[in-house]
Amino acid sequence: MSDCVLFSEIETRCGRVIARATLNAPKALNALSLEMIQALSQQMDQWEQRDDVVAIWLDGAGGKAFCAGGDIVQMHKSMVKHAGEGRNPFTEQYFAEEYALDYRIHTSRIPVVVFGDGIVMGGGMGLLQGADFRLVTSRSRMAMPEITIGLFPDVGGSWFLNRLPGRAGLFLGLTGVHINGREAVEIGMADRMVDGDAESLLAALAEQAFADDVTDNRAVLYRLFKQQAADMSELNHPLIDHLPQINRLCDGETLPVVVEQLLAAKDRDSWLDKALGNLERGCPQTAHLVWEQLARSTYLSLADIFRMEWCLAVQCSLHGDFREGVRALLIDKDGKPAFRHRSVNDVPRSYIEGFFRCPAPKHPLEAINS
Repeated sequence: MSDCVLFSEIETRCGRVIARATLNAPKALNALSLEMIQALSQQMDQWEQRDDVVAIWLDGAGGKAFCAGGDIVQMHKSMVKHAGEGRNPFTEQYFAEEYALDYRIHTSRIPVVVFGDGIVMGGGMGLLQGADFRLVTSRSRMAMPEITIGLFPDVGGSWFLNRLPGRAGLFLGLTGVHINGREAVEIGMADRMVDGDAESLLAALAEQAFADDVTDNRAVLYRLFKQQAADMSELNHPLIDHLPQINRLCDGETLPVVVEQLLAAKDRDSWLDKALGNLERGCPQTAHLVWEQLARSTYLSLADIFRMEWCLAVQCSLHGDFREGVRALLIDKDGKPAFRHRSVNDVPRSYIEGFFRCPAPKHPLEAINS
């Protein structure tokens, strides 16, 4: 295994261990490759079998990002290679292993801490949202920006976006707008905004008196992160300021109604203009997938959500919009994706229904359970 993820252990003064995993692809803003996912999964296998590991800490190298998303450049290569074939072995494997890792973090018996400093998007959000302690900083910039590339807010987005106040989750999915650390805490997408860097926080953790009981150790972590809480008052919070307007504009019986209300909004400032510009230029297919995934997942278990999202993600890789969106944004970088449909009004319901069908004879995530 290469050094795509750096693993280390910090011994505490009480003789127990904090296990650390650092995503180590800083030039790619720590975008998750399949190799990184596999390395994390294998290491968690080992850590979870030990009694001396009291917490698992995840962070990112380079100082710019925790994780900016998945390895969509590699996905694009596979989509070009397997275009028209009806199956894509790479995306089937990638999304299965990524979602299994996300589910594992959600359900780990050992408390997981994610230090979401810098950019946290897409696949990085999947890791962050599964953690017991979701830490952000004043430099955090978070988003689920799949509307721009023809995918959908995956990695458990159906779970965590549905748990945000009002219609904030729908709005974030439809616009891909960025939020800061303060906003993440205030809407429930992070637990604490902290001062200090990873090294200083880990040094403080090493001085704590951990015990054998997991519940007691969660309390130790909670107290320390509360003590390390940052003053959030200097950060603006435009998402919070706009929530009443967002709730009103996103109140509609169908997606076309909601999109029409959003794009016809008056009293728009620069923040709302940018958010709605993402929707206006974004992929109509994605907008429908956001609407449907949130509607269908309201009462699903976490395991069923990841199973549903695997079908959606692989189906996206078999349809042209995802390939075209990545091409326009990251390959040719012309910023002019030629999506299949011109507007949300042009997308047939039967077309969207097809994305929820399992593209494989056996679902690779059928063994995970709630």
